[in-house]
Amino acid sequence: MRGEYPTSVVCEVLEYGRSNLYYQAREVGDESSIKAAIMDVAGRYPKYGYRRITRQLQREGHQVNHKRVARLMGEMGLCSKVVKRRQRTTNSNHQFRRYANLVIELVIERPDQVWVGDITYIRLQQEFVYLAVLMDVFTRSIRGWHLARSMEVNLTITALKKGLQRHRPEIHHSDQGVQYAASEYVELLKEAGARISMAAVGEAWQNGYAERLMRTIKEE
Repeated sequence: MRGEYPTSVVCEVLEYGRSNLYYQAREVGDESSIKAAIMDVAGRYPKYGYRRITRQLQREGHQVNHKRVARLMGEMGLCSKVVKRRQRTTNSNHQFRRYANLVIELVIERPDQVWVGDITYIRLQQEFVYLAVLMDVFTRSIRGWHLARSMEVNLTITALKKGLQRHRPEIHHSDQGVQYAASEYVELLKEAGARISMAAVGEAWQNGYAERLMRTIKEE
């Protein structure tokens, strides 16, 4: 299903507590237990769409098909639609310092050598929500993420704090958006010992790793 997003991320903004789904015993065919299993798989594999979640559930012994999983995810509010018109997520009109691109010809050869950050948007039934993600380029692992109803700087700061709990990047690369250039965000990176790298304004290809990540998330 095109237009799906990491389901565990969407759960957070919709305030679906995982514990609320475990109130009944796990039984094959019981929809409450299937929903709980869906939530568990989504938490372990945040980039999975409904088809891959279905396959994982089947490997774990649940008798489900992809149509049922898609329906239950829809009932849980976990299936969202991509808006066809472009929603602007980068505001480069600011007075903060702009940093040079340090990764344009860099050979990436180890984990946490470079993290890339980006923001995308999700359309729910009545509103937009925004997803900030940090990815380690070498391993393609998600180091940090956060979902919120606005694009204020706390969106990216929260994602960064999550990532820094377990890892430290040598270089942090992003576009020149105000969320990444803001003083508080930059200070967190400096305290972590990270060098700051930014793509040139209007040159999305210079942040291609993050662009491909967001495209993958949308297509999962």
